[in-house]
Amino acid sequence: MADTKREIERKYEANPGTRLPDLTGVGGVSDVVDRGVAELDAVYYDTDDLRLAAASITLRRRTGGNDSGWHLKLPVAPGVRDELRAPLEDDVPDALAALVRARTRGAALVPLVRLRSRRDVRHLVGHDGALLAEAATDTVRAELLAPGGRKSGRKGHQEGTATEWTEIEVELADDGDPALLDALDKRLRKKGLKSAGTASKLHKALTDTGRLPAPPPDEDGTAGGRILAHLREHADNLVTYDAAVRRDLPDSVHKMRVATRRLRSAFRTYRSVLDRSATDPVAAELKWLAGELGVDRDQEVLAARLTAGVDALPVTLLLGPVRGRLRAWDGAGRAGSRGRTLAVLDSDRYAALLDSLAALLADPPLRPAARKDAGPVLRKALRKDHDRLAARVDRALALTPGPDRDVALHEARKAAKRARYGAEAAAPALGKPAKRFGKRVKAVQKVLGEHQDSVVARRTLRDLAVQAHLSGETAFTWGLLYGREEARAAESERRLPEVWADVDAGKPRRL
Repeated sequence: MADTKREIERKYEANPGTRLPDLTGVGGVSDVVDRGVAELDAVYYDTDDLRLAAASITLRRRTGGNDSGWHLKLPVAPGVRDELRAPLEDDVPDALAALVRARTRGAALVPLVRLRSRRDVRHLVGHDGALLAEAATDTVRAELLAPGGRKSGRKGHQEGTATEWTEIEVELADDGDPALLDALDKRLRKKGLKSAGTASKLHKALTDTGRLPAPPPDEDGTAGGRILAHLREHADNLVTYDAAVRRDLPDSVHKMRVATRRLRSAFRTYRSVLDRSATDPVAAELKWLAGELGVDRDQEVLAARLTAGVDALPVTLLLGPVRGRLRAWDGAGRAGSRGRTLAVLDSDRYAALLDSLAALLADPPLRPAARKDAGPVLRKALRKDHDRLAARVDRALALTPGPDRDVALHEARKAAKRARYGAEAAAPALGKPAKRFGKRVKAVQKVLGEHQDSVVARRTLRDLAVQAHLSGETAFTWGLLYGREEARAAESERRLPEVWADVDAGKPRRL
């Protein structure tokens, strides 16, 4: 994997004659050290239709300065990006190309813009001489490139294909205090500097030359506009978490899986808005992807639950090699799981899913209801979700405790999740009542989720008990844990009518 650096910075507009104000004494800065001038030459890569730029991602090959090489910058938050670096070579490194594969979807990465900068660098250091931040005044010339990396135009460039500007950039040192940037910002603004209107040099170059990709259309108050905005948000989350999963970031698999569920839920809840004949095949593939991603995640959650159960027992009740057997079971379950996940993300089937999802959003299969005002259409869909959930809860509660009831409660849980996601999608149009309904349904989902986790845990505990018995070990501890899980499930079943009554009191007919 490429080297990673968290970049936290602020950018300011400047003129060619602008000088960096004296920053000594600001936020613990005791000295400003001149580090000289560097000549930087960077070529930025993207697809022909600027898919990376549309997602505020930059990929460049840069020479000059002290960090020559390939740099991929992924947005984290406003003013914060993760910069992944790879050694200087002619072609885009495979490690970086893989991280944007869900964005490019097979389209070639080609030279897009060449930026040549004259960078005047100052180091802001503290009393102990440690680097606190770096301030640089950059004089930049940007040129759009024709295919093959050539300058656009017969004589180098034409009007609208080149631009020049000066900016001041202040970047926090590694492990620096973000409060320093606030203090420096106050000083710089007092001296007349204004925040740059663009997040990156590439964004500035594309804006000035008229090449910046158009943003998604604003919502128009219709049901179709609201649901399409929701789908675009979570389709973007899906490909964002693709890169996070490839980087093995914490909780990234879970978040990517949730994005697939939200998309599927929207397709199902809002069938009056989108044509099922077009969305059902995409939903089926999203279900496949969620299942593949869930293998490792489900193992992780179950292992944590069983380990916590063992940890809660007094040592006098841990009979036999309980911890060792649990570790062996977990190790066997996780063996090769990351490799399987990456294989899925590199598969043709996953690539086809991303293409299908992008095509659906580019030319959405809207039904007549999509052109209507969002409120009545979305409210009606939520009422149907509520009624479906109510029927499943009633059926489950009518059954006696046992396997049939367990299955029915699991079906109710899935309906609760769908109703919750539907409410969250509708909340921008329906306001607080939809948020309140979604919150109450989430409470039902949580109770039902705890019950299902207990069902799954008991299956595994029985298997572990059988393995222990066949190996000549006592199965006492596994049986004890099984009994505790039975008690947790019973408590969930006892609580369900109470939390369900709260949902029914705020059902969407009152939206």
